[in-house]
Amino acid sequence: MTSETKVQRILRILEDAKAERILVLDVRGKTFLADFFIVCTGNSDLHIRSISERLIEQMKKEKIKVAHIEGEGSGWALLDFGDVVCHVMREEQRQFYDIESLWKSLPIREEYPF
Repeated sequence: MTSETKVQRILRILEDAKAERILVLDVRGKTFLADFFIVCTGNSDLHIRSISERLIEQMKKEKIKVAHIEGEGSGWALLDFGDVVCHVMREEQRQFYDIESLWKSLPIREEYPF
């Protein structure tokens, strides 16, 4: 499965889970860590956990396992799907870490046209 297809599927799952302010950062050629970072907001730790669990469960159905999970219960969950990394954050953590500004020279898209 291509990274673009993986992004599409993750976006659909995040929207179904009512994640907010979903952004896709295309980091191809900028880092070896991934092709895409997806950043989204959950409105509570419970919502973040729910989004994360749903994402893991639905991706597993697609035969895509999460390679690594970090930060659960801290207001931020990082789910590493190899070439796509998804950050699910409370608004406070999102503003503090400001991942979007770290990659501000890259195109930020609310919807990715694959």
